[in-house]
Amino acid sequence: MCPSIYEPLGIVNLEAASCGTAVVASDVGGIPEVVAHEKTGLLVHYDNTDIPSYESELAAAINTLLDDPTRAKEMGAAGRDRAIREFGWHIIADQTLAVYKSLLR
Repeated sequence: MCPSIYEPLGIVNLEAASCGTAVVASDVGGIPEVVAHEKTGLLVHYDNTDIPSYESELAAAINTLLDDPTRAKEMGAAGRDRAIREFGWHIIADQTLAVYKSLLR
């Protein structure tokens, strides 16, 4: 669970996903780039004007996965696959190289 109210990327979510763990997190900053809602975890809308609803929805999302371990396991496996496929070091290296090449043109 990552109840952040500000997160540029959400590396902790990526680390959890790479370990095969379904993630419950806020839908802020870069977290939605890492956590695919309903596929690799559950995203909860954060609204700083309605904290009680946010807290309630966060608890409900956690309970959803606790009540359905099969679903949590499937999301965890999907998260691991996605973390490797889209955020693995070879992908990051290729993207970095592409940026450098574009700057040299």
